[in-house]
Amino acid sequence: MTKIDPSRPQTVLPTPSHTVGPFYGHALPFPGGGDIAPLGHPDAIALQGRVYDGEGAPLPDAFLELWGADPDGELPTTDGSMRRDPASGGFLGRNGVEFTGWGRVQTDADGHWSARTLRPGARGASAPYLSVCVFARGLLVHLFTRIYLPGDDAALAADPLLRRVDPARRDTLIATRDRSGTYRFDIRLQGEGETVFLEFQ
Repeated sequence: MTKIDPSRPQTVLPTPSHTVGPFYGHALPFPGGGDIAPLGHPDAIALQGRVYDGEGAPLPDAFLELWGADPDGELPTTDGSMRRDPASGGFLGRNGVEFTGWGRVQTDADGHWSARTLRPGARGASAPYLSVCVFARGLLVHLFTRIYLPGDDAALAADPLLRRVDPARRDTLIATRDRSGTYRFDIRLQGEGETVFLEFQ
C-alpha cells in the first residue's frame, strides 16, 4: 500500500477541489430510479450499458435521465409513481403501478448503468426510441442523445433523425440486443466511437 505523503502529490487521493464538477451523485439519485416499467408488465424491456470518457475509461459518477413513450407511442401524462416515507419525507421508491416514462440512474464504480422500462412505440415517422440526458463531471452542460431499439430495419432506415446522421456514426444511436433479450447501449463522451449527441435550439 502506498503511504500518503503530502510532499509527493502523486500519493495524495483526489478531492472535489482536484476534480472538475459538478457532482451529481450526492442528492439526485433515488431508490428505484431505473425501475420505470410497472412490475410484471408484459412489454417491459431491460437496458444496460456503460458510460466512457474520452480516453475510454468508465465513468463511475455519471448520471442518466431516460424518458420515452408507452408501447402505443403515447407520451405518459400520469402525475407520478414515487412513494415517500410519511415520517421522514424520503423517497421509498416507485409504487410499481403507474408508468411515467421517466427514470434517473447513476453509473456504478465500473461506469455501468441499468434500467427497466416499457418498449416505446413509434411516434409519427420516428422509429421507437428513448430520449437520454447525460450528466457527468467535466460536463458543464448536459448532453442529449437517443437510444433506438433494433428489430425494425425499415423503420430505422426511414427515421428522419437517423437519416441526417453520418452513416458511419448511426450505430452509436442504436442499442444491441443480447441472447437474454437485454438491450445494451454504451455512451462514449469523446474520442473513437463517440456517441452522436443532439443539439436543441
